[in-house]
Amino acid sequence: MIAASVVSAGAMVALGILSMAFLLTVYRVVAGPTLPDRVLALDMLVAIVIGFIAVIAIKTGFTLYIDIAISLGLVGFLATVAFARFILTQGQSNAAERIGAVQSADLAAEGRKIRRRKRKKGGR
Repeated sequence: MIAASVVSAGAMVALGILSMAFLLTVYRVVAGPTLPDRVLALDMLVAIVIGFIAVIAIKTGFTLYIDIAISLGLVGFLATVAFARFILTQGQSNAAERIGAVQSADLAAEGRKIRRRKRKKGGR
């Protein structure tokens, strides 16, 4: 009887801690300054939800919840990989745009130099 009350109390404490972590992570998703911060927070939300499912499985004794948590972990991992690939491709396209802008600025500067040389030669 005392073991059941200890497990029940531990589950309540765990649910409280997970609830606090969930709220803090939701804040990070909303207020995250960059996209990678938000993706990391979403990955953390998946981990917290897996924790909720595991605690509820222990509290109720229904072991099917563990299978659900494992499935959610796999889906969360795949979603994180997909977001990471998106961020990488977005970063590469932004880098290409910056390189193109620098190259066009260099070409414009080179064109100005050539026009100055032509003016000096024509003015002599």
